[in-house]
Amino acid sequence: MKLFERTISDWRLRTRTLELGRRTLVMGVVNITPDSFSDGGLFLSPEAAVAHALQLLDEGADILDLGAESTRPGSRAGGAAGSEFAPAVSTEEEQARLLPVIEGILVARPEEIVSVDTYKAATARAALAAGAEIVNDVSGLRWDPEMGAACADSGCGVVLMHTRGRPEEWHEQPQLAPDELLATVRSGLAESLAAAAQAGIAMESIVLDPGYGFGKRLDENYALLARQAELLSLGRPLLAGLSRKSFLGRTLAPLHAGTTPNADSVPFAPVKAREAASIAALVAAILYGASIVRVHAVRPAVEAALIVDAVLENRP
Repeated sequence: MKLFERTISDWRLRTRTLELGRRTLVMGVVNITPDSFSDGGLFLSPEAAVAHALQLLDEGADILDLGAESTRPGSRAGGAAGSEFAPAVSTEEEQARLLPVIEGILVARPEEIVSVDTYKAATARAALAAGAEIVNDVSGLRWDPEMGAACADSGCGVVLMHTRGRPEEWHEQPQLAPDELLATVRSGLAESLAAAAQAGIAMESIVLDPGYGFGKRLDENYALLARQAELLSLGRPLLAGLSRKSFLGRTLAPLHAGTTPNADSVPFAPVKAREAASIAALVAAILYGASIVRVHAVRPAVEAALIVDAVLENRP
């Protein structure tokens, strides 16, 4: 049985176009934060972040995705400035972290492709002016009403992710049956596509992300992954970000003695023990239609993607 029909499409970025579908592209994560769940604090200084980014490129990353505000569960990401739920990282601080790193990467490797992981329009504009090609908006244009215009004005590539609520609300989300979950993700992404079209963003500039872990309850992520290919009916390529996610740690927990519980007293394997599981999930994501995978460890992801691509190329 064919899992999906692999198709070739173009992704229009700010100054160039990427071909998607012939081979899987690997997006390497650079967290310029003190509190990201995976590697917070390791690359907070511009020098450390640039060095890490260049290492990821040397390991085969096709795109670098730079983020300067953690959207981990329970964070205040997505809140309105000036409200009681204002984000922990201001626009000014986010840009102070991001812009020197973008500059450092592009001075060293001017032809490389940089994506900025932000939901703030002002930060997106500043990053694009500094040379970024892509805006990766975890809110799917929902958290900042100016984001659509910022992306349309620059003609950049856009990743629209499905997020179910804001991070501080994720632990309260009700469990959904697989059909209901898929319908929720599909309708949310369709709404983001409609908002993008209204803002003047070209369809060819858009990639969709199901948003694993973003408001999905643990095993819901597996149900979503198993039916991910159905989201291709929305007409745009898919990006999957599964690397080191909590639901993988929950599944692995029985294999790790002494695992620590989360706030809901659910045990998880530690982040450092999730790399093999991340590769397994990456393989499934490619088989179910992802054209881009977003990862922390680039080299093993590149190797796994090469093998899966070879299998897909040789299907009858």
